[in-house]
This record gives sequence, C-alpha cells and structure tokens, in this order.
Amino acid sequence: MMEASDNIPKGKLDVIIVGAGIVGLCCAYHILSQDPSLNVLVVEKGPSAGQGDTARSGAAVRNTFSSDVNRTLAETSINFYSHIQDDLKFPLRLDFVGYLWLLTSEMFDYFSPVIERMRKDGVALKTWESHELSHMLPGARLDVSDYDEEARVMHLGSITKALQGLRCGTIGPEKLVEFYEGEIRRMGANIRYSEPVRSIMLGPTLHLPLEPLVWQRTNVIGVRTSKGEFRAECTIIATGAWTPSLLDTIGIDSHIRTKKRQVFALRGPQTGLLLHTKGFNEHGVLPLTLVPPCSVYLKPNPADESFWVGVSDYIGRPFTFEEEPIAEEEFYRYNIYPIVSHYFPHFLNVRPFNKWAGHYDMNTTDANPYVFEHPGLIVAAGTSGSGIMKADAIGRIVAAAYAKKDIATLYGGKHFEVSRLGIETRDVEAEGFVI
Repeated sequence: MMEASDNIPKGKLDVIIVGAGIVGLCCAYHILSQDPSLNVLVVEKGPSAGQGDTARSGAAVRNTFSSDVNRTLAETSINFYSHIQDDLKFPLRLDFVGYLWLLTSEMFDYFSPVIERMRKDGVALKTWESHELSHMLPGARLDVSDYDEEARVMHLGSITKALQGLRCGTIGPEKLVEFYEGEIRRMGANIRYSEPVRSIMLGPTLHLPLEPLVWQRTNVIGVRTSKGEFRAECTIIATGAWTPSLLDTIGIDSHIRTKKRQVFALRGPQTGLLLHTKGFNEHGVLPLTLVPPCSVYLKPNPADESFWVGVSDYIGRPFTFEEEPIAEEEFYRYNIYPIVSHYFPHFLNVRPFNKWAGHYDMNTTDANPYVFEHPGLIVAAGTSGSGIMKADAIGRIVAAAYAKKDIATLYGGKHFEVSRLGIETRDVEAEGFVI
C-alpha cells in the first residue's frame, strides 16, 4: 500500500513522474496544463529540483541542427523560453550571444551541404571570413601553419572561416527550473525530494512465485521509493543518465548509453580581452565558441568575468555511470588546455578555479531524443546533452502521449507526431551537425 504522507492523497494517483530535472518538470507542467484536475506526483532523489545533470550542464541553447526533429524540438522550446522571459517577465538569463564554430577549410567544405540545408530551412546563420575574425578576435592565433610541432601533432588546422548561429545562446538552468517548478506547484503537483526510486512496480499480481510470469500481461503500476510505494495509472521516467538503472531491472531497453561530461571555469589576466569581444552580438561578448579539431567549447560567463570550457570526448572515454561524477583537472590539462591555449594565448598558464561533472544520456544511433511507451509507462530519454534546449517540446510530446493523442502541439502551433520519437515507429533523421 502507498505510505501515508503529507500532501499525498490515499489511493491511486493519475501520474507519477520520476525525476525533477528540467525534462521531468516540463512533463509535469504540460500534463497539468492539459488537465489541472489530475493528481500528479513528482519524485526526485535529490534535495531539490534540477540538481542532477540539469545543474551540471553547459547551460546553452541552439537551433543549429541538421535533423528536422532536433531542430523543431529546439526551436519551439527556445521560442517558449523567450516567451517566458519577454512576455511573462520571468528572467531566465536567456541571452542570444550566438554559437560560433571556428572552422578549418576542410571542415567548412565537409559541413557546407548541412549548412546550406539549414539556411534553406530558415536557420539564422552568419559566415565570417578569416580576415574579419582576425580583426574581431584580438590576440587569437588563427593561422597555426607556421607554429610548433605540437600543433601538427594535435592536428590543429588554421581557421579560415567561422559559422555563427544567431538564435543560439546561454541560459540560467536554475532559473528555468525555478519557473517550471513554481508553475507545477501552483497547478497542484505534489513533489517529494530526497526520495530515490528503488524499483518500478509491475502488475497485476496474483501473488504467485516468480511473478511476473511469461503468460501474464504485465504493465507498470507505480514505483517503490525509499519511503514507500506509490501507484498510478501512468509512470513517466525522465531520469536522464539514471534511466538504464531503473529500466534494466524490469527488462526494458532504455536505448541509451551514458557518458561523463566535464566543465571547467577559467579566468585569467588576459581572458577578459577575449570575453568582451565586439561585433558578434548586442551583448558585446564572445559567442559560445567551438574550436577545432574536436569542438572544445568556450562559453562566456560575464557575471563573474569567466569562461566555462568543456569538450565531448568519445573514443577513449568509456560508457559508464557515476552516481556522483567528479571533474578531473588532468582531463583539462591534457585534453582541453593544449588546444585552447594554442588558438587563444589569452589562456596560457590559466588553470580552472572551479570544475564539475555530469552525464549525457547518449542516443548513439541518431542523437535525437526518445519518447516511447509500455503499458502504464512513458520514457523520455536520449537527449544526448541537449536536454535543456529541447525540454519544453519533449514535455509537450510526453503530455500528448499520456493523453493518447497522436499529435502534440508544440509552442507556436507546430504539430508533431508523437510516434516519431518511438522505437518501432521511429521516424527521424540522424543528426549530422555534431562538431
């Protein structure tokens, strides 16, 4: 039986949402927006909302995707976030400083078909030439052809062009969490923190040994937490990198793999010259900048005159999950620092003053999110490091799936077939703009 507790009515709930990260909060928000009378419970293992990988992210948004699905999810979510900030006057620290991809001539040629397709699809882009970049990035070392052997060993090429995504930028994840959490509380959701889910409950049960048996029609009926059992008509799993640990125990494939990701905060005597760069945006700061050959990123953080830097490492980094991931300064020293300091001498001898780590729940097949169902269960996973920028759209799609609708209406009136993000019914194009 469900354990009695404050604010939890006796009997069966309508919806249980496991995970109070940004995706789980968006699911709760849009389910309750459809029907405020529903009895919705959110359970979260952390002490407050958004303290898992949402808080540990790079906190940026972009619509520069080659996949029409990824682009639609990101654009409609970003547009809704703009609505929250501009129309509802809730400050999200959403600043369209842009994304700036620094490209060698070989990289630009390789991605030119994708870039042209994005332009045709209406993505706001601007191309910069090397002579413009030399003027706008004082002190940067764009031509590395005459530099030392280290550059050749690291395959560092000269920057000949840059591509700037204009409807891209940075956001305050804690402010986004604050908005959605406040709204779902206002609509009557119950939220329980510091209560990890121990297992997913299956039913119906005849109280026989070894249940569920192969001839039983099994569905998810709720969850067991550290403090009791909760039953619901529908259980929604929105736990990111924690999803396999829950679904594996009941034999459901989550279709994701987990990768550790690390972020390092940097500030030095010369980095302010790069931070306050003119000409790219109205904010007078460097866009979030990605550096070849492996897309090390530099994210401006003017609030404390710093940069956040990181990189998505693939070969050599195992698929693994750490309950409390720790950032490794050696990773910065040997993977990030040699690249950043070569192109931007502003970072010479600069070491992190802060660092943290989280996870990406990687969809290694096509890098688009999953929303799939089992009787009594909906799973939202596989955001592949772009959960914040697609969360609102994912929440709307999950809400449509819960309401047994074939079509979700995304912000701005865009219609989206729920089945496109499923498993057997999947209809997405593999993402091709991963640089």
